[in-house]
Amino acid sequence: DRHFSRQNIIGSSPAMTKLFEVVEQVSPSEATVLIHGESGTGKELIAGMVHYNSFRETHPFIKINCAAITETLLESELFGHEKGAFTGADKKKEGKFLQADKGSLLLDEVSEMPLSMQVKLLRVLQEREITRVGGNTVVPVDVRVIAATNKNLTEMVNKGKFREDLFYRLNVVLLEVPALRNRGDDIPLLAVHFLTLFSEKNRKKIKGFTPAAMDCLIKYHWPGNVRELMNTVERTVVLARSDYIDVADLPMVQRQPLPENAFDIRNSEQESVRIEGVSLETIEKTAIIKMLQAVNRNKSEAARRLGITRKTLHKKLKQYGLMP
Repeated sequence: DRHFSRQNIIGSSPAMTKLFEVVEQVSPSEATVLIHGESGTGKELIAGMVHYNSFRETHPFIKINCAAITETLLESELFGHEKGAFTGADKKKEGKFLQADKGSLLLDEVSEMPLSMQVKLLRVLQEREITRVGGNTVVPVDVRVIAATNKNLTEMVNKGKFREDLFYRLNVVLLEVPALRNRGDDIPLLAVHFLTLFSEKNRKKIKGFTPAAMDCLIKYHWPGNVRELMNTVERTVVLARSDYIDVADLPMVQRQPLPENAFDIRNSEQESVRIEGVSLETIEKTAIIKMLQAVNRNKSEAARRLGITRKTLHKKLKQYGLMP
């Protein structure tokens, strides 16, 4: 599947280059893989890379989110059930393990799997066979398991929330997916990729980001990682009114709390001050733009509301290239 090929996964930062090297080493093996990373980092993409670079690539790549299914239904989803196994089971069902036979099964958010299910999963990994819910027949399965989590499983094991034996069974090879804030070189590549994607999707002709906007994207801390960046760019494209995305268009700047002395030019360390990863200079520029828009470019009124003199405002406009 080209979607999961190395060429289609954006990342040339040292952190991602190192990850790709490990993936290439691990993929051809039969080892169980545990993928760890914050929410939104792209763990499913890495799991897909492992599968489609393995000898199982022509066989199914099946995914299941362990957190999205109730405890009572999870066993049936994984192992299948016989007709009449429980109320509503009006026909025999094949579970994810059988669907993934000779291929790979991604257990996403494996940390959310109940302890009772962890015992059953461990047995399947050890015996390489399953029994459908409500049945007695043992069915052999040939599946490579890839597990993903955003939790610290070692910590969960220590607290008795995750089985130690299952942890060691899953953690044969650990792949750490870096947070977006630790792969800053990739942010411009990803931002431009998403800009192109959503411009085409929404039939818009956005040419790019202004240097100040790109600088803001690079300096932001991205708690939601690549998923947050993607959603940010999509929202920005949809609401864009000009050919270029500027700082004032970025939602994370619009949400920034402004300190009382944000516009005090006596602050000689202004350049180095950061608020949640965004420079104070960027926030100040954005606030001036928004204020001028609010007062129809009445500089005297804008200066009054900002708590600075008209002369200081003029100096700021010149500094930020905002003079008409």
